[in-house]
Amino acid sequence: MDDERPEARPDVLLTGLLFYDLVLTGLGKPPTPGEEIWTEGMGSSPGGIANLAVAAARYGLKTSLATVFGDDHYGAYCRDVLAGQEHIDLSLSRTADGWHTPVTVSLAYGHDRALVTHGQEPPYSQDALMGHPPAARTALVHIEAEPREWLAKAAANGTKIYADVGWDPTQQWSSALLDQLALCHAFLPNETEARAYTRTDTAADALGKLSELVPVAVVTRGGDGAVAVDQTTGEYADVPALDIDVLDATGAGDVFGASFVAASLGGWPLEERLRFAGLAAGLSVQRHGGALAAPGWYGIHRWWQTVRDPELRRAYGFLADRIPADPGPPVRYAPVTPPDSARPPSTPQ
Repeated sequence: MDDERPEARPDVLLTGLLFYDLVLTGLGKPPTPGEEIWTEGMGSSPGGIANLAVAAARYGLKTSLATVFGDDHYGAYCRDVLAGQEHIDLSLSRTADGWHTPVTVSLAYGHDRALVTHGQEPPYSQDALMGHPPAARTALVHIEAEPREWLAKAAANGTKIYADVGWDPTQQWSSALLDQLALCHAFLPNETEARAYTRTDTAADALGKLSELVPVAVVTRGGDGAVAVDQTTGEYADVPALDIDVLDATGAGDVFGASFVAASLGGWPLEERLRFAGLAAGLSVQRHGGALAAPGWYGIHRWWQTVRDPELRRAYGFLADRIPADPGPPVRYAPVTPPDSARPPSTPQ
């Protein structure tokens, strides 16, 4: 595929590994060897870096994604969804001959899930895909032990870097990884990651350490909400999570991050940014996971129209002034199986 550069400045720039996600819900309990369990629900969707891309694009943000697609049915399906359905710019992406799209099967039960993945390293690195990255307003990145060259180039372009980090399978939690925060505007780890990397015992202590390293520090706490400090405005915020039934938690952290970026681009106060991101993540876990669970403005607007609880009306009253007059058409959630590309997709419910 030709490496064509975006014509307009992206709002959000992304790169990372894309997966085809198959999510099974309603298990009740995890399966045991030799046992067959029939599930109550199933959904298929692009996943991995697509989670962030779709969540951002559904707020109307110009989103540019640099990733690798396999030359197979799963790759073609993911490309069609991202470009054709979600209007994400894929001019920095490539299709790799003879390489298959990584596949993840997610077994969701209770408030958690187990993941089984098959795949190989892509033939193109993030640095090869990005080259000299476009001067985007923001970039959402997943920092790893080995720094990526394109990050420094993006920061030099004036791009604000919003970063998260993943689980360390070595359990070493090297604090050297945090050196990369010198390039970042914001860092959004979960509590387990934040405490491990900062060698602290509480989310509050971890937040204090991180706020010394990056202008905006956020620590997400799952069902306990999130805490954050914005050194650029002098704000501190601690907000609770919504009490929402969980169908599938896959990708909820990505929806939180993309929603926080969308609110930050709007210049919202820190408490509003946290509440908005937590709400979007909460709404996403009510749908089958992967990228297509992201609510976008349509889902936020639909939820706000149903809220009658006086406390919620007060806490989220800012949405009345933030939701666009036209929140857009209904978003398309994950189908049970990928539709035949030759047939028109069904109308979402």
